[in-house]
Amino acid sequence: MSSTANKSSKPIQNPSQAISNADSPCWDFWVDRGGTFTDIVAKDPQNRLLTKKLLSENPTAYEDAALQGIRDFLGIDGDAPIPTHLIGSVKMGTTVATNALLERKGEPTVLAITQGLRDVLEIGYQVRPKTFALNIEKPELLYQDVIEVTERFDNDGNVLVPLDEQAVRRNLQQQYVAGYRSVAIVLMHAYKYPEHELRVAHIAKEIGFSQISTSHDVSPMVRIVPRGDTTVVDAYLSPILRRYVQRVGAAIGANTDDQPQQEGQQSSNKRLQFMRSSGGLTAASKFQGRDAILSGPAGGIIGAVRTSELAGFNKIIGFDMGGTSTDVSHYAGDYERAFETQVAGVRMSVPMMSVHTVAAGGGSVLHFDEQRFRVGPESAGAFPGPMSYRNGGPLTVTDANVCLGKVDPRFFPKLFGPEHKQAIDDKVVKSAFNAIAQKQGMDASGEQVAEGFLTIAIEHMAQAIKKISIERGYDVQQYALTCFGGAGGQHACLVADRLGMQTIFIHPFASILSAYGMGLADVRSQRTETFQHVMDASSLADLHQAFSRLKAHTGNELTEQGITSDAQTHSATVFLRYQGTDTTLPIVQGSITQMQAEFESVHLAQYGFISPDKEIIIESISMESAGGGQHIDEPVYPLIDSGLPQAQEKTQIFSAGQWHNTPIYQLNQLLPGHKVQGPAIIIEDNGTVIVEPNWTANMTAHKHLVLHKAQTASAAKTSNNDISATDKKQQNKPEQGQSDPVLVEIFNNQFMSIAEQMGIVLRNTSSSVNIKERLDFSCAVFDLSGRLIANAPHIPVHLGSMDATVKVLIKSGLSIEAGDVFIHNDPFNGGSHLPDVTVITPIFDQHNEQVIFYVASRAHHADIGGIAPGSMSPKAKTIIEEGVIIPCMKLVSKGQFLQDELETLMLGAKYPVRNFAQNVADLHAQIGANRRGYQELLKLINEYTLPVVNTYTQHIMDNAEESVRRTIDSLEGGQYSYEMDGGLRICVKVDVDRTTRSASIDFTGTSAQQPSNFNAPAAITQAVVLYVFRCLVDSDIPLNAGCMRPLTITVPQGSMLNPVYPAAVVAGNVEVSQAATNALFGALGTLGMSQGTMNNLTFGNDEYQYYETICSGAPAGPGFHGAAAVHTHMTNSRLTDPEILESRYPVLLDKFVVRRDSGGKGQWHAGDGIERRIRFLANMQCAILSGHREVPLAGVKGGQAGELGHNWIERDGQKWCDLGGSNESEVQSGDVVVIQTPTGGGFGRISEDQ
Repeated sequence: MSSTANKSSKPIQNPSQAISNADSPCWDFWVDRGGTFTDIVAKDPQNRLLTKKLLSENPTAYEDAALQGIRDFLGIDGDAPIPTHLIGSVKMGTTVATNALLERKGEPTVLAITQGLRDVLEIGYQVRPKTFALNIEKPELLYQDVIEVTERFDNDGNVLVPLDEQAVRRNLQQQYVAGYRSVAIVLMHAYKYPEHELRVAHIAKEIGFSQISTSHDVSPMVRIVPRGDTTVVDAYLSPILRRYVQRVGAAIGANTDDQPQQEGQQSSNKRLQFMRSSGGLTAASKFQGRDAILSGPAGGIIGAVRTSELAGFNKIIGFDMGGTSTDVSHYAGDYERAFETQVAGVRMSVPMMSVHTVAAGGGSVLHFDEQRFRVGPESAGAFPGPMSYRNGGPLTVTDANVCLGKVDPRFFPKLFGPEHKQAIDDKVVKSAFNAIAQKQGMDASGEQVAEGFLTIAIEHMAQAIKKISIERGYDVQQYALTCFGGAGGQHACLVADRLGMQTIFIHPFASILSAYGMGLADVRSQRTETFQHVMDASSLADLHQAFSRLKAHTGNELTEQGITSDAQTHSATVFLRYQGTDTTLPIVQGSITQMQAEFESVHLAQYGFISPDKEIIIESISMESAGGGQHIDEPVYPLIDSGLPQAQEKTQIFSAGQWHNTPIYQLNQLLPGHKVQGPAIIIEDNGTVIVEPNWTANMTAHKHLVLHKAQTASAAKTSNNDISATDKKQQNKPEQGQSDPVLVEIFNNQFMSIAEQMGIVLRNTSSSVNIKERLDFSCAVFDLSGRLIANAPHIPVHLGSMDATVKVLIKSGLSIEAGDVFIHNDPFNGGSHLPDVTVITPIFDQHNEQVIFYVASRAHHADIGGIAPGSMSPKAKTIIEEGVIIPCMKLVSKGQFLQDELETLMLGAKYPVRNFAQNVADLHAQIGANRRGYQELLKLINEYTLPVVNTYTQHIMDNAEESVRRTIDSLEGGQYSYEMDGGLRICVKVDVDRTTRSASIDFTGTSAQQPSNFNAPAAITQAVVLYVFRCLVDSDIPLNAGCMRPLTITVPQGSMLNPVYPAAVVAGNVEVSQAATNALFGALGTLGMSQGTMNNLTFGNDEYQYYETICSGAPAGPGFHGAAAVHTHMTNSRLTDPEILESRYPVLLDKFVVRRDSGGKGQWHAGDGIERRIRFLANMQCAILSGHREVPLAGVKGGQAGELGHNWIERDGQKWCDLGGSNESEVQSGDVVVIQTPTGGGFGRISEDQ
């Protein structure tokens, strides 16, 4: 087999490997039961493969699509029983569980969780999914009730609280009487110490619960939140799945009970098998809810890999494009799996085939304004569907292809119109695109507009592929693009062109490849568990023992399904990380030398560096056993030399700005050896392949379609059939002064992608919990003047203030040379507060002659010195007491890290840093993140040229500016006086000028600079204003400097919003910013009050330093209640998982719950706050910076006030010290700090019927 896409070898057919039914009358059926369609591949007794596609839901015609398809193949009437003796096997992937999860129609489930943590899954990591959403919507919970289990293990396995079995039995009995039959059992540290979970499960079984899911069995991995979510999913979905499995099993005569088989015995339940999300088949009796989420897509990957390998391609990008989204996958010899992902808003921690999904499909809706085109993420769905479907739907990607002639009404099913027998409507589509062209005032046709939208959709799909390949160090030009799914063939050439790929592979079953993959898959069993040992000789014995234990489990599961040990293969994987980091890389088990070399090679390819001085940790291990799959060699046909058959029809397609005469062929016209030169259209029963100009489609000896890109010389030739377009302007050669709405969107996405890639590198390579767990960092791209171009959706208070820091460097007069990197944290010269350290990298042109851009990363360091660990002391009165001030200075000079200079500054200060090594490690991570941004920006410039990139940075700022001006058009001015604890007040007045479409924001009247640290530098105030107006823009625009152009800010110097040196400012970034945001929303009257604080908790000593911000309820607003327990406004930092917290710090999380009904009441209620209790296991210093412990948050428009927050320390079970809003205290081992967060006021007056 060839290792590259371009060098294909013909496989040799081996008849002995083919699975034939010729000796028996049995049929085999391979089924993908999807959300819309059910695809079936049937293998008849003569070994012929037949296909069928049915609607998954058609209740007037049949009860179940899969069973109906089987009946259709066997010629059995819909009411007659299926003759089971004709069924050899049924292998199925199904969305039954996925649909139940999406629609929240699973089994009523009760959660049994460690006492004090009843709401830990609801709170999760406290982040909101959309940074700028006013109405924060959290996923609906899957469990309906909670049992708190009296028990507790610590991280070392000590039983702190014995299991109260009597209470467990009593509580479970009550839930059973109430009607529950499904229970999810999730206890702290049970992944290592499962004894209590096993006892609770035993009691539940005795009571009669029919579905009992335990977290140590479902997902034996550290982190209680994703493990708990996965366990709940298993309990919620397994009964639904079980009923479906039993119904299918009964219909085909398959045993669905779990009956273990001895080795050598024929399994009684091999007749019915299901595809797991991890990519292996399993017996129906072993198919659980946790296995089923990506059941169908997993079959697609198997089908793509197996058919591609047969065609000679061992490196592929799977490209599965459907109606609403596109799934992409990577394969280079091994199946890739994700071990933690999110599906339908639920965190899942089980092995799944690694699939990256982007919201770009045939039904993706097209949006447009005067300056910018957008595609998706909304989809038109099956109804009303695209505009061409005659149901009044919106313009979509499918409609763009209709307009371009790539979807021909003559060859599209006639299912539309009132009587469902008309063709698609191409005239209304063309008219709509022409109308957009006229409205835009563009010197372009409707076809060029349609092609522009299609270009954006292609860019979305190409970016998705880059994420799984190029960004991980893989060269996609060495890969084949394996295309499947209903819409993939229409777009494959364009996607390949965008990525520089030269080869496309399309199997005859491409439109039903997931079903075909079910038949080609192995039976697999996989087991993963946490290991957590340093990779050295002393851990090898434990490693081998752990793998032997896992192999016994996975091998036995295959034996039970009739696969003998000599027919099994086993693969062992270790997941390695550097000490102090969290991101693991999967490496095949081998010798220590082999594993280290492979780990360093992969780490270097993905992140650009290695750390030889750090220990390598084996975080977790995985064993996979496989066997029993079918080995099918597809027939080899002789190649013919005859010319192409006559085209069935001819048409014209619009491609690359020109019309082309284009022949249309039916796939079944083409024979092995035929070559179709593009442009051409090839149509098969369930899809269309567009062979773009300069591509050639070859029919191989296996009747596979392989498309090759023409060589450069031939590609330059112009076809004689080309019809010159009215306007031949090429979109990839834009005029610098003219804004192309297509390129505005593409550059938006490109700049955003660069910032996101920087963030991924920073998170994956940082050392401190603040960055890698809490994600308290931001990355952004700036132009030559220091204006913000784009940022990833990280921490809002960072994003609106980082440009001030970059501008300080520009104005500093410091010499800037290629290879230089700068560092800065001075709040009085563009910074925010001292722990937020910004690293800035100037980007030089390719000749290293002049600076052309800047990239920057800002991260909250765990400690930057000061009078208290964590550098967030409420007792600091001056900036000097808060830590080390880093002026704008070089961190790296001409590629040389200035360690000595940095050490002199950070350890020589009056209050030096406590963990210099960790500071340095995080700074290296920031430098690495900036390096990724540097590389990606140069790639962008190389593709488009510097003048074009500079021009479009201006255009995307113009677009953001216009969006804000449109928002201002709908606003009324107003003013507000916001009260804070300690008699402080923020006053703000907003004046709207309709003539200039601008707004002025004046904070005159705000309290003077404070002797405490409740002072916010001017950059923070700008960040607040930018954030609020970005939230008010009701469309998806990037946050950049253009948003600020219509806004004028007045902040009196010497006020708490613009203090002067040497004021302490650490609370300004976290506390005053939240208050100022509330004040500004109050002046505009558009939103209720948030909690107005971040509840900053720090604790530590010379060995440990920890910092967290704590959520409360979200604000209410017109038409919606506030969500409970979620971060709002100027922060969106994650909360450390309880098990991670306890494994790294000497503390116990005693309690973390939602304070029910605590949100302010109104027509619309504010969200509920939380209570968090942390017990210390060592003497430490603890500090809290918080607000609204004295002054409640007011209601808006007649709503009632929210509840106050409270902070105190307990000693020996008694309240020992009231901390007030801001205080610090020495704590002893056994002390407990308690935080109750305040809640916002209600929105609108309560009506009488409320």
